[in-house]
Parts: sequence; structure tokens; C-alpha cells
Amino acid sequence: MNFIIQLEEKNIVDEKSWIHNDNKIVYFYNEKIKINNLETAFSEEKLSPEKIRIDANEIFKFLNLLNSGRNTSNKISSVKIINKKNKLEKHEQMIHDYFLEGFFLSNYSFDKYKNQKKTKFKVDASFIDKDFEHCLNGTYISRDLVNEPLSHLTAKLLSKRIKEISKIAGFKVSVLNEKQIKSNKMGGVLAVNKGSVLEPTFNILTYKPKNRKNKNPIVLVGKGVMYDTGGLSLKPTQNSMDMMKCDMAGAASVIGAIYSIASAKSNQYVVGLIPAVENRPGGNAYVPGDVIKMMSGKTVEVLNTDAEGRMILADALHYAKRYKPELVIDIATLTGAAARSVGKYGAVAMEKNSYYSSQNMYRLWQSGLISGERIVPQPFWDEYKEELDSSIADIKNLGGPEAGHITAGKFLEHFTDYPWIHIDIAGVAFLLNDYIYRKKGATGFGSRLLAHFILNK
Repeated sequence: MNFIIQLEEKNIVDEKSWIHNDNKIVYFYNEKIKINNLETAFSEEKLSPEKIRIDANEIFKFLNLLNSGRNTSNKISSVKIINKKNKLEKHEQMIHDYFLEGFFLSNYSFDKYKNQKKTKFKVDASFIDKDFEHCLNGTYISRDLVNEPLSHLTAKLLSKRIKEISKIAGFKVSVLNEKQIKSNKMGGVLAVNKGSVLEPTFNILTYKPKNRKNKNPIVLVGKGVMYDTGGLSLKPTQNSMDMMKCDMAGAASVIGAIYSIASAKSNQYVVGLIPAVENRPGGNAYVPGDVIKMMSGKTVEVLNTDAEGRMILADALHYAKRYKPELVIDIATLTGAAARSVGKYGAVAMEKNSYYSSQNMYRLWQSGLISGERIVPQPFWDEYKEELDSSIADIKNLGGPEAGHITAGKFLEHFTDYPWIHIDIAGVAFLLNDYIYRKKGATGFGSRLLAHFILNK
């Protein structure tokens, strides 16, 4: 059965922003709402981009509820989303696109390995601004990659998948194999992967348009731990290791973002760096007490093998120096402390050498409000760095019991000498239950945030 959702302007928005009548829903929005205004983006009383997405999700859930009470022949199978007006003003075009974004994100499912597939709505609607479509597809890619089990997505298979995606979007990929990783002396990457029988990879994604505005690239670094057992500092299984296929969500966010940026034919030069490993307690696994020499030459005392993400990111951050980057942003499911800090409602972020938020951090915060992928800037005082002092090496890979997400960031700072922002998505990358338009499992968080930040630069 076909269903229609009509978007309609109304002078006064009642408490209920939509009404249902037979096989049609009318969604009302207030006239002349300037949703590109930041004041709107964080005001719950106005029609912000996030409120529009959430409204679309509420309607999506309502349609599923209707279907639950109908027989097969009567179920809603397709949804057509239309506007009452033929000619839309700019703010109305944006409302249309944000509504579609919320509905499409809600309509996602990962049932690749199910014999009985979940029925999704066939949606008859198109984005007005095609950047929305590119960002949506980038998020789908990110979600799909994170939802894949290790048995179907090892480091080498991730590299293969990146190459396939690059041909669709129009960016270049080069992959360093284990021999090349060794020749680059990436001690952190090699140490973490020692317990696995499979080889690591180091993936370099390059989007360098001829009309680029920036001489030096923005570098995006994504943590690619394809599976994290914790190594010899073994994780418990329930509600921990059983979800650890998601420990490459940072890598997936970078892949999704660069797909979106390249597909949109952005004029920004962007590089993605993705170290891909497994952290296993195999026969040759690195152990607590080891001292690892990193690519930078700095030595690290390992106190906990489950603090592995920072080890591979450190080598990638050092590798980024060769680009003399305009800015580096790393994104990772790095610490439980980040999840405890802000939960599933956003990500924590911190930056180098800025007493107050820099223009880059402020713009990223803005992009978070508009995309719905919010970041919370954290203090980054040098006192946190003292917790990483080691008696036998330059630094250790673990700080004290407090503010673990910040000391993890301070560890990474040791390997940077350029403008840099660190984003920890541990609490929001993978969910046990649906939360608004973020589905159970992989959320794709970070892909639209990074893409919006760069596409609007």
C-alpha cells in the first residue's frame, strides 16, 4: 500500500506537528524559520535541523506501528514525501532535505546475513541539495562497515572494500602491507597486531581535486581495530567483547566522510589515514610491561594491552606530519571514559594548543549541531600529561583512574606538531537499542559530522 507524507507551512505550530488521516500524514512547519541560523540549531523551541530529523523518525515509527496491526496485503510498502507548495523558498528546501535525511536514516537496516529480510519502506522522494544524498550514502557505508563481523571484514578485506568505494566516489587509495609497515617502523601498529595470525594494513585515502582551495590537506585519521579482545588484558564477553567488531568505527567514519566529500566534488584537499589491525591474545601478543618503539622514535611502556587504539593512532598521527597538514582530526572509539562522560548523546573532543576553542573546534561544534552529531569540547590542560610519565620509557600508554578520555588524548598529543583535534566516539558509535534515527548496532556517527565540516569550509 502507498502512503503520502506532505510537508506544509503553517502560521502557528501546535504541540503536535503532524496529523494522520487515512493514508496520509501532513507534517507542519512554521513559516519563515531560518534553520541555517545557529540560534535555531540549539533552541528546542524552534524548528532546528535535529528536531526535523527527530520528527521524521517519529513518523517513521508511527508507520511501522500502523503496519504491525495490518495484514500483509494492507501493509504500507511505499512512502511518497511531497511538499504542498510547488516552489519552495530556501528555508523550505532545507526543511525538506532535513526531513528526508531523518526518514532515510531511520529506514536503514542491516540484514545481510538474515534469511528473512526486514521489509523497508520504498521511499519516493529526492533531496534538493545533493550534498545531503552524498552524506546519507556515506553514513550508510559507515554503518555497513561497522556492522560487518570480523569473519567477513578483516584488515585486508577492509582495504579491498575501500578500493571498491574509491572507484565509485572518485578518490585514490594506496595500501601499505605488513612488510611496508615494518619498513616505516610503525611499532605501535605492529605491536597491537602481534597476537593475530592475519596481517595488518595501513590505508591512505587521497582526494585531491584540481580546483582545490587548500595547498596542504586536511587529514582525517580513523582507528581501525577490526576486532578488539583487549589482548592479554582480556575484556569480559557480555556487553563488551561481544560488541568489539565496532572498534573500527572511527575508520568507517573516515571512509564514509571521504566518500561523501569526493562524491560531492568538494574543492578541499583531504587525506584519510587508517591503520587496520586486530588485537588478540595470540602466542606472540604484546604484553603489559613491554616497551614499544613507535614510528616517531618515542618509546612507550605498555601497562594495558587494551589501550591499543592510541598505539596505532600514534603511528598514523606521526605519519600525517609528512603532509604538513592544514589540520588533522582523528576519530576513534577510544575510551570507556568518553562513553561515561556523555553517553550515547554525543562525542567528546579536545584539541592541541588552544586555551579557548579554536576556530576549527568552533566550526566543528557548529557542524555537530547542524548534523545532529554533537561534540562536547573537553579541558586539555597540561597537568593531564603528567599522568603519562613512565619510569622506564618516554611515556606509558595509560593514565590514572580519572578523566581517562583526556589522558588518552594527551597520549596522542605527543605524536602531533600541527593543528589537531581528537574526537572520541566510544559512547555513540554502536548502540544496543534504537535511539531516534540511530539504529541498533552501528550508527555511522562521525561521517556526516566530518563531511559537513569540510563541505562547508
